[in-house]
Amino acid sequence: MARTLLRVPSTAQKGEVIEIRTLIAHPMETGFRPGENGRMLPRDIIRRFTCLYNNRPVFEAELHPAIAANPYLTFTLRVEESGILAFTWKGDNGFSQTETRALSVA
Repeated sequence: MARTLLRVPSTAQKGEVIEIRTLIAHPMETGFRPGENGRMLPRDIIRRFTCLYNNRPVFEAELHPAIAANPYLTFTLRVEESGILAFTWKGDNGFSQTETRALSVA
């Protein structure tokens, strides 16, 4: 399991625009770099990031080999109701990780 850092406010006012920051520590490998034996190291990247708010998609990103290791993504979201934010990273070799955070809207 990769280490994630999420910066999400736990409370917000109805109609407020909040900033969400995500970072995942993942050993990205482009597939274009030779290893110690001279053979190309197999590609191992995070290919997709999705954020759901109460099971509705609010942000998606498709990532490519040029993305940096430990991808950092930030986006804004206008909140209208309390709920759960679910963050999912999917990658090569069956990699998948989901983290959730509760958000209380007053």
